[in-house]
Order: sequence, then structure tokens, then C-alpha cells
Amino acid sequence: MTDGADTSSRRERGEPATTVDLAEIRRRNTPEPVTFQRRELDLILRIYGRMVADGHWRDYAIDHLRDRAVFSAFRRTSEVPLYRIEKDPSRARKQGAFAIISAAGLVLKRGHDLAIVLRYFDKTPRLVR
Repeated sequence: MTDGADTSSRRERGEPATTVDLAEIRRRNTPEPVTFQRRELDLILRIYGRMVADGHWRDYAIDHLRDRAVFSAFRRTSEVPLYRIEKDPSRARKQGAFAIISAAGLVLKRGHDLAIVLRYFDKTPRLVR
């Protein structure tokens, strides 16, 4: 912190009274990455746990990017993800922020409410004869 004498001598020399921290400016101008909220991650991990128990999925990855957050589910770690659950706030007003995308890149389900979108993974009842 500067004292009054230092500030007045800077003014006499024509220097600004405060110094600007460039790292602080970069932090202010750089957007925070998009993340999943705790409730959203809880819903996703419930589906993940069920799919692991059924033997469909074995691994996952979470990416927090500048424009979206992505949860990827894998059958094997070395493969491409079977499904991607994406949160893209730029689509929140139009089609919904949440989407399930297949390995081929097709949007399987999209919506505003994550719980409704995740119903895609619910098993449909089948008639057993």
C-alpha cells in the first residue's frame, strides 16, 4: 500500500497514482469456463453409475471449455465417447442448454431441463412373453 507522500511525489513527476496489474486485467477480460453445477453433475453421475452397473460404460471425462461443458461417456478408454452430454449456455434461450450427442455427432435429445434430457437413457418397458 502506498502512503500519502509517495502518491504526491508521483503526481509531481506525472506518473499515475496507482499501478495496473496486467494479470488482474487478463483475469477480468478472460471469460470463466462453463461448468456443470453440483445438481447437474449429480444427475449425470447417477446415470453414469447405472450404465456402469449395467456394463454399458466404463470410463468418463469432463471438459470445461470456454463456450460449453462436456461430459463424455466411454465404453473403453481408448475409443471415442459413446455419448456426450453437453451444456452450452449460448443455446439456452433457443433450443435448450443441454444436449445428448452420439458418437457419430448426431444430437439425440436437446432441452432446457437436464433431468428431462437424461430420460433418454431410461429403459423403456418391454412386454415379455
